[in-house]
Amino acid sequence: MSRVAVHAEAAAPVAAEHVFGVLTDWPRHDEWMPFTRARGGHGEGAELEAWTGVGPVGFTDTMVITGWRPGRRVTVRHTGRIVRGEAFFAVAPLPGGGSRVTWAEHLDLPLGPLGRAAWLVAGPVVRGFMTLALRRLARLASRTARPA
Repeated sequence: MSRVAVHAEAAAPVAAEHVFGVLTDWPRHDEWMPFTRARGGHGEGAELEAWTGVGPVGFTDTMVITGWRPGRRVTVRHTGRIVRGEAFFAVAPLPGGGSRVTWAEHLDLPLGPLGRAAWLVAGPVVRGFMTLALRRLARLASRTARPA
């Protein structure tokens, strides 16, 4: 089994706590995460389930929350048959009231050398989708923030 890492970041012009609230409102995932619907709980030990796909073609990604710092960070362990590994979202305040959100994945690739070779193509695509998703999250959080 090969392990790979991929991450993305985006800035949001709103408070970290608000971005985290939108991020962890699992039923709203489809508003910012391309091709994904999610549901689940909050706090360490809670389970999450995300379905990623188009139409009837896709897969379910099951997760367990392994770390929860309200307003700042959520860490998960992927427990599904297709996606395995760990991931986190972190939201940090920036000067002036904005925030930076980071998404990192540490994934276990199946299929040995074949999986590693496929990652050479899939990795940049995955990173691109992660970056797109975080930018969409930042826009959504901006639209839903209450004026100061």
